Amino acid sequence: MKKFNTLSREHDPYAALRYPEFRNLVLGNFLFTLALLAQEVALGYELYLITRNPLSLGLIGLIEAVPFISFSLFGGHIADKYSKRKILLRSVGWIIAGSVALQILVREQAHISQTTLLISIYVTIFIIGLCRAFLSPTANSLRAILVPVPLYENASAWGSTSWQVGAIAGPMIAGFSYAWVGFANTLLFVTLMVIASFIFFMQIGEKPVQSDLVQHDVISSIRQGIRFVFKTKIILYSISLDLFSVMFGGVMAILPIYAEDILHVGAQGLGILRASPSIGAVLTLLMLTRFSPMKHAWRNLLMAVTGFGVSILIFAVSPWMGLSVAMLFIGGAFDSVSVVIRATILQVMTPDEMRGRVLAVNGIFLASSNELGAFESGVAARLMGTVPSAVFGGVMTLLIVTWVYFRTGELKHVEVKKGL
Repeated sequence: MKKFNTLSREHDPYAALRYPEFRNLVLGNFLFTLALLAQEVALGYELYLITRNPLSLGLIGLIEAVPFISFSLFGGHIADKYSKRKILLRSVGWIIAGSVALQILVREQAHISQTTLLISIYVTIFIIGLCRAFLSPTANSLRAILVPVPLYENASAWGSTSWQVGAIAGPMIAGFSYAWVGFANTLLFVTLMVIASFIFFMQIGEKPVQSDLVQHDVISSIRQGIRFVFKTKIILYSISLDLFSVMFGGVMAILPIYAEDILHVGAQGLGILRASPSIGAVLTLLMLTRFSPMKHAWRNLLMAVTGFGVSILIFAVSPWMGLSVAMLFIGGAFDSVSVVIRATILQVMTPDEMRGRVLAVNGIFLASSNELGAFESGVAARLMGTVPSAVFGGVMTLLIVTWVYFRTGELKHVEVKKGL
């Protein structure tokens, strides 16, 4: 009878949210995302005002990506072997400590050199990247434990929605807060929100470890996860498509330049620009809780990435704030479709005992696309100019999705829920 009730919820748009611990995970992720993206916008704008150098924006992504990529596979191994709750709380706890330390230094910046402030900012970003190497595979693998298998797609949609709502609120709050109350008070808000996320994560109970990794050394464990990804074609191509399309097509890192020097809209305009993709994503994700994109999943994924590339191309050459906001909104809507499809593929196609390691590999691909993509954007903007670099990224995205289309014809017929 319990199984019947669970399955009957599959078409309930709020089905996953009816599980209390999953709700706590979603709320914690929302506040954590809101805090980190608000901090990212505030730090990026402050760095650009201090240095006037696009490369300083790219360095934010690089410095966070290096520890994340270096330790993610180990983090996935740890997530499969030990208590996920403890790993989650300890990771967030260290991020709180880093945020508090940065808060103190910023409030004392009148008494320290500009070089010391810049180093402090980059050290904090490094600590966040290191903690996320353990937090990301843990939180993502925990999601699949908190809801039954038939609700994985619904849980993926709500998990993505919580991230996107945080991605709307964070940048907008950062932009207006920076303009109204200054850099230091914006960082204080960030610290309080991370603490609030910690409280929600504390409400998630201990879960049994489902892995037999006590019989494997770390290297063998990591290799097992990597081999699974590379032999499962639909997983490999879905995360690779995201890697290269976002790495080249992402423009988030150079939005401070667009806001300040091209569209001339300042910190408040930057907050609107940063929030626009997430607004488009949230509205689309709410639709996806009712209308599944998983029928013809591979075709829909390719179409979504194509739409993302076209929107970035138009944004790149837009001289008008309204058109720029609209294209970022549309790009976010297309991206959210690809996020739900990819997340569902990862949850459905991965065995429970290997989920932490497989999601760690996915996390490395995501970090490479987002943080290293931010570094690529900063370098390209410095070498080619801001607008030409964004045009180049949009063109590369369309070329990549075309290449993948011709390489993966057999995936068009894969039914994700039934496996390969």
